[in-house]
Amino acid sequence: MEGPEQVRARLEETGYLVDDGLAVACFLALGLHRPLFCEGDAGVGKTALASALAEALDAPLIRLQCHEAIDASQALYDWDFPRQLLHLRAAEATGVTDADQLEGELYDRRFLIARPLLRALETRPSVLLVDEIDRADDEFEAFLLELLSEFAVTIPELGTLRAEVPPVVVLTSNRTREVHDALKRRCLYHWFDHPSFGRELAIVRRRLPRVSARLAEQVTGLVQALREEDLVKPPGVAETIDWAEALDALGAEEVDAELAVATLGSVLKYREDTERARGLDLAAVLAAHGA
Repeated sequence: MEGPEQVRARLEETGYLVDDGLAVACFLALGLHRPLFCEGDAGVGKTALASALAEALDAPLIRLQCHEAIDASQALYDWDFPRQLLHLRAAEATGVTDADQLEGELYDRRFLIARPLLRALETRPSVLLVDEIDRADDEFEAFLLELLSEFAVTIPELGTLRAEVPPVVVLTSNRTREVHDALKRRCLYHWFDHPSFGRELAIVRRRLPRVSARLAEQVTGLVQALREEDLVKPPGVAETIDWAEALDALGAEEVDAELAVATLGSVLKYREDTERARGLDLAAVLAAHGA
């Protein structure tokens, strides 16, 4: 892509709206083959960026969902032991007894199960999403840093496998813990903040064109007001879209305070937050947005 504006245009064609900073970050990530580290609250569009990039580049999206106990075998590769055992029995049944020959056949590429990281290295082109890296432990983070530095992996039985073209890599973090500086230094960094009212409204209208303009504006205004409260989990853009979609599914062209309270489960996920929302003057918020 020629520049940030072209990146922005391609992403917006997929329905994903970006600001200037993110357009530049994506352009540099593509041009320099550097991972893009996306940090911010849940639901602000980090994961959706990887999907939009995959669509814009016409490349498969390969996702690695991190969790506390994740290790290299889950993320990189593993051997298909049941198939290896079947092959061993079949070879022995045909009279093959040479140990070196059997070992060479057992550790053939056809018995290797490629996990997301290896699939991304072998797929050209591809977009690799390493989602919620902050959930993984320090050991896995160090392993990932080494792999992303060379875009290659050494498998003892097969040798070194190297990406012909490095995948586009997007790492996300909800900042449940601080990710080490060593990994961040390897990446380009972008902080995802909650969008302004106008930008969030544009996102809702783009994602849900069938929703009435009035309903989209009211829902966006309500979510913006909720984020100003001391909530356990402030709603992200994903929840704004969910709420507007839920109201549209109920046949609503607009929303009043009673309907907003009845559908709070679409946008708030903690009992404390729903109780706080019920105590707000939602009618006054709606009045400020043309109710």
